[in-house]
Amino acid sequence: MAKMRGCIVTVALLLLLLLCLHQTPVECKERLIRQLSSQPSSATKPQEFKIGFKRVLLSIVLGILTGLIGAILFALLIKIAVQYINQTPFLKGPVIFSPKISSKTLQSALANENQLLGSSSNGKYYKTVLDNGLTVAVKVLEPFDSGSPEMQSKSVKRRIQQELEVLASLRHRHLRSLRAYVRESDRFSLVYDYMPMGSLEDAMNGVRENHLELRWDVRLRIAVGVIKGLQYLHFICVPQILHYNLKPTNVMLDAEFEPRLADCGLAKLMPNIDRATSGYCSPECLQNCRYTDKSDIFSFGMILGVLLTGRYPTDSFFREAVSGGSLGQWLRHLQQAGEAHEALDKSILGEEVEEDEMLMAVRIAVVCLSDSPGDRPSSDELVAMLTQLHSF
Repeated sequence: MAKMRGCIVTVALLLLLLLCLHQTPVECKERLIRQLSSQPSSATKPQEFKIGFKRVLLSIVLGILTGLIGAILFALLIKIAVQYINQTPFLKGPVIFSPKISSKTLQSALANENQLLGSSSNGKYYKTVLDNGLTVAVKVLEPFDSGSPEMQSKSVKRRIQQELEVLASLRHRHLRSLRAYVRESDRFSLVYDYMPMGSLEDAMNGVRENHLELRWDVRLRIAVGVIKGLQYLHFICVPQILHYNLKPTNVMLDAEFEPRLADCGLAKLMPNIDRATSGYCSPECLQNCRYTDKSDIFSFGMILGVLLTGRYPTDSFFREAVSGGSLGQWLRHLQQAGEAHEALDKSILGEEVEEDEMLMAVRIAVVCLSDSPGDRPSSDELVAMLTQLHSF
C-alpha cells in the first residue's frame, strides 16, 4: 500500500510538470505569432529573425519533452493498473484446494474441540473429522502473536498467503499436500491429509521402546522417498523450493510407511522456529542464515543417520567425547577407522547382503554431513545412489 501511495504521488508530480511544460511552448508560440504578424519580414533585421528562430526551436524541444513525459506518465499509469490487477487478493475464511472438503464442513469442524496430535515451535497439530467422515490433520500457525507491528502488517500476511498458494500447487507422492487453509486475524490453520502412522520420529520412538519393528528394507524405502521428495522440490517444481526444516517430525508416514515431507518451505515464513536446537540444521544455515539445497542435504544426512543408527542428533551420547560431539563426526570417525559396522542399529542387523547395503548407506550419510556444502551431493545424485542399493 505504501508503494502504491508513492506511485500516485510521483504520477501527480509528473502531471504537474507536464502541465507546466505544456503551457510554456504554447505561450512561446503565441508570442512569436504576434511578433511576426505585427512586423513585416525584412532582410535588414537579422537579429529579430535569430530571436524568432530560437523561440521556434525552443518550442519544438519543449514539445518533444512534453511528449516524452506524457509517454512516461502513461506507462506509469499502466504499470500501476497492472500491479493492482495482479495483486493477490487478501482472502478471509477458508480457501479450499480439495473437492472432498467444503467451506461449511471445515469451519464447523474447526469450531469444535479437536484431538491434539502434537506441537512444535511454530504451531500445533490437531486431528479433525469433517461432517462427511473425512479425517484431516490441521496445523494451527500462530505467527502474529509476538505483537510486533511488522508481523501484524497486512503485507506480511499477504506474503504468507502467496506462499501457501504456491505450496498448495505442489503435487508429488512424497509430499504432504496442502488441502485447504483458513486465515484468521492472528493465525493460519493449514489442512492436510491425515497420516495414521504419524511421523518418522514417532516410528523411531516406537522402535526404541520395542513397540514397532522397522526392517532395513522399510527404512531404506523411507530414505528413498524422502530424497525423491527433495529432488522434486529442488529440480522439478517451478519455482525451486527449499524445505528449510527437514527432520523426523516433518517426515510423515502413511499406512504403508511411505514417507511424505511436511511443512515444505514453511520455516522461512515462521521466524520463531528454533533450528539451533533441532540438531538437523547445517552449520552454514546456523552461522550465516544461508539456505541452499545443500542445507537440505545436510538435514537429509541426519535423517539417514537416524535410520541407520537408531540414534538422534540430540542424544546425550553425542555430548560425550568418544562420539566426537555429533552424529556426523561419530559416523565419519567410525567409517575412517573401518568400524562403521559399530554404528548400525542392532535391531536391523541380519542378512549379509542387507548389511553391505547399510554400510554403503553410512558412507552416503557421511558425505551428506560434510562440513563443506560443496562436498555434499545434490538430491538428484542421491536418488541414483540410494536406488542402486536396492530395487524399488
